[in-house]
Amino acid sequence: MSLFYTLLFGGFLVGAWRRLGRLERQVADLARQLDAVRDASRPIAAAPFAAPPVAEAVAEAAEALPDLEPATTAPSPPSPVPEDLQTPAAAPYESAPDAVTTPAKARRGFSFDFEDIFGRRLPIWGGGFALAIAGIFLVRFSIEAGLLTPLVRVAMSFIFGLSLLAGAEAAFRFDARLADPRVRQALAGAGLATLYGAFYLAGTSYGLIGAGGAFIGLASVTAVAIGLSFRFGLPSAVIGLVGGFAAPLLVDSDSANVPLLSFYLALICGGLTWSGQTQGRRWLSYAALAAGLGWGALMMLTGVSSTSDFAALGVYLVVLGTVLPAFLHAKGGPRLPHLAAGALAALQMAVLVSNAGFVPLTWGLYLLIAAALSGLGWRFEMLRPGTLVAAGLGLWLLIIWPDPDARFFALVAAVQVAIFAGVPLAHQLRSRAGLLDLAQLGAVSLIVAGAAYVRYGSWSADESEPLLAAVCAGLALLPAAAFALLWRRGQEARTRDVLVVLAPAALLAFAALLLMSQAWLAPVMAAIVSAPLLWCHARRDAVALHGAAWAGAALTLLALAATPGFENEFTQLGDLALPAESLRAIVRWAAAAAPFAAVALIARTLTPRHVAEVFTVGLGYGLLAQVLPSAALAWAAAVGAMALFMTQPARVAAWTAALVIAAAWSTVPLASWVTAGMLALTGAPFMATSVVPPADLILRIAPLWTAIAALWWSGQTLRREIRAAALLGLGIIGAVVLHSLYKQIFGITSLSQFEHYGMAERSTWQGLLVATAFAVRQRLAVEARRPVILGLVAAALAHFGVFTLILHNPLLSVQHVGPTPIANWLTPAYLIAIAAVWHVQSQWDNIPAAVRTAGEAAKMTLIALLAYSLLRHAFAGSVLTASTVGQTESLLISLLGIVLALGFLVWGSWRAARSWRIGSLVLMLVAVIKVFLIDAAGLEGLLRIASFMALGFSLIGIGWVYSRQLSQAKGGQDTTQG
Repeated sequence: MSLFYTLLFGGFLVGAWRRLGRLERQVADLARQLDAVRDASRPIAAAPFAAPPVAEAVAEAAEALPDLEPATTAPSPPSPVPEDLQTPAAAPYESAPDAVTTPAKARRGFSFDFEDIFGRRLPIWGGGFALAIAGIFLVRFSIEAGLLTPLVRVAMSFIFGLSLLAGAEAAFRFDARLADPRVRQALAGAGLATLYGAFYLAGTSYGLIGAGGAFIGLASVTAVAIGLSFRFGLPSAVIGLVGGFAAPLLVDSDSANVPLLSFYLALICGGLTWSGQTQGRRWLSYAALAAGLGWGALMMLTGVSSTSDFAALGVYLVVLGTVLPAFLHAKGGPRLPHLAAGALAALQMAVLVSNAGFVPLTWGLYLLIAAALSGLGWRFEMLRPGTLVAAGLGLWLLIIWPDPDARFFALVAAVQVAIFAGVPLAHQLRSRAGLLDLAQLGAVSLIVAGAAYVRYGSWSADESEPLLAAVCAGLALLPAAAFALLWRRGQEARTRDVLVVLAPAALLAFAALLLMSQAWLAPVMAAIVSAPLLWCHARRDAVALHGAAWAGAALTLLALAATPGFENEFTQLGDLALPAESLRAIVRWAAAAAPFAAVALIARTLTPRHVAEVFTVGLGYGLLAQVLPSAALAWAAAVGAMALFMTQPARVAAWTAALVIAAAWSTVPLASWVTAGMLALTGAPFMATSVVPPADLILRIAPLWTAIAALWWSGQTLRREIRAAALLGLGIIGAVVLHSLYKQIFGITSLSQFEHYGMAERSTWQGLLVATAFAVRQRLAVEARRPVILGLVAAALAHFGVFTLILHNPLLSVQHVGPTPIANWLTPAYLIAIAAVWHVQSQWDNIPAAVRTAGEAAKMTLIALLAYSLLRHAFAGSVLTASTVGQTESLLISLLGIVLALGFLVWGSWRAARSWRIGSLVLMLVAVIKVFLIDAAGLEGLLRIASFMALGFSLIGIGWVYSRQLSQAKGGQDTTQG
């Protein structure tokens, strides 16, 4: 009971505070208007003619400004100023109305006057509250003192409450004397509160009347409060709101009568809503709706069991969710609370459907709410999201419905489609549909089809289901019709609107076709669905149609990959093929490739066209793979690349994709060759078993080389970078092919064979590379000559430097060079390397000095190493590491160095090449150091003397020759400064 009075008092304070603020704003507005009138009257008084009577009236009004508020003792006579201001006498002064009306638009902020608020305003409300408290304490006093019987106490409470209402009526009738409406409001509020307490005591505390009688009494007081709110204002409305919804809690009853309670609450909500709407208090209407929905949730939580209870509560929610919001929409249009009321009512109705076991009664009530919300959305666009909420709840109920009857399920689903998809389609017919409506249309159609299939589908890949197919086809017509209207109106540029209806229509059509056919035909069905999408894209240029066309093509690819048999078909693309049905595979892959080919043909920009070309070529290759054996696939891809390049050179992505497929076939053999080459760089011999087998060379490598060669030969219009890359690829692949074939000649498969024939194999290979470079110099065109020659010679030099000079140098490792002196594998190996260096220099016009010097140094080094290796061969035989260096050999090595130094000097003098002369000095210095540090230390007697004599004469001779060269150089420059 204390809670009730606390809420009642809080309602009084809220209402009083709101009314107080409104009165202050009105007084401030009136004061500003009179100030403006006074200011406007000043120039009028300064006019040369006499002021009309209106000036006097304005002056009187200005003097009476502090006494605007009516006194509490006696009402003052009304001021004549407003009447005078409206007289025709003020007409000549046109500036006065502007001065009056313009400043009134600005509002003065709230000002706190302690004396005005606590001395004049709040005492009246406090008095009313005190009267209500007096009534409560009167009853309490009678109970504690035992002066009166319970019947008399309750009767006195009723008499006191009615007396207060009578006093409020008297105050209303004598309002001219009181001049303050708060008096009657306070009396009415106190009287209604006292009557609520009297009925509560009579029914619950004393049991003088039954629960039904107490409830009727409380309801009657609520009805009186609603009625008196029109006469006495806000406090009666607040008391009616609080007391009306608290009345069921105040009645002491063992069991709730849900139908009666629902009927009572519906009346209370309706009355308060109507009262708030009529009195311009929208917050009262919204509060009534919120309280009513709260009671609905409370009734469901406390338990609703019988059919009558479900029916009553359902009707109650229908009223709160649709009827009352519709009534509130009559003026001013819909607002967010109206939408929230409908959505919350739909949510509670959905819970009620689930709690009732999905019986027809609750389903009917839910669909009634849905239809009503759709009707409200038809009139007010702002309320259409409420229909979307109802649609989501209804579809969710449809999905979780356990064990429904098939016919009843179909009926409920059909009604939901009619409400949630048919109404948006009607909006679209009337050109009133927005994105939300179209999205609802598409989503509802799609979800209902999914719910039907989840409930009644067989999930068998090869079983035909014509009934479900018909359902999907019928549902597809709804979004398809919406898209047709957009197409007819030329609105395909509305991307989101088009996609939200076109995507569900296509998916439902695909589902309908799929349910009528076997699973392996899924790509064909997807291609059929994609055909109209591609047609639309070809007819009109729009982002949505472009996306739809690509989505259709992607759907066919997904259907190909997700259906049975794809795994075996996919293996046909390589050389590990599993058994597959060729005819089915051909149909499936052709259907998957057709949409991408169409997109490639109708695409308006390069990027989509290129992507479509790549998919078309890839799927076309997959189609050929289902027919041709794996051995012919690389050649098929290469031939396709050449054909596309020669017939459609502008379709770069197409022939590039075919070329990539051909290259993919060569990756495995090339990878094995590269792996063996990487191991060879670490010192492991490159055996004949590691090269590309002849079969792979023909079936995998040759197709790629042929395609690249055709590209380079025919692609005269291609960019220079592409042609250069093609030429480089030809060189690399050609080198791999020739190397693999060449390794078969020697057939080295063991370490012993490598020691005997490795030097011969390497030298011959290097010789072939250099000879090819010489041949190319005579045959190839000028623009391609230099890169080819440099590539071949660089490969020969790199091969010699890495394998013959570093990893497998006969001076350092076991390598048979041949038994014959000079005419062994050492001589061609080094001479080929020297020729390669010379060939590089001859191909470079205006060669930089540093590069030329490096080349000359390389040749001198190679000559020195060749001479030393041949000398070592004379002592050690075919294997240069077979014996150690003796004393005689060591002296001959020094002599060899001196002879080579003289030879370099002579050559440098003849060619006027300073680099050779410097090289001779370096070699002579090395020989001298060797003689002094190594040879002389190991000799004795005449041998030592002869060694130094030979060294001396050699040095003298070299010095004399070199001095002549320097003297000649003073008279002229060297031709070669390298």
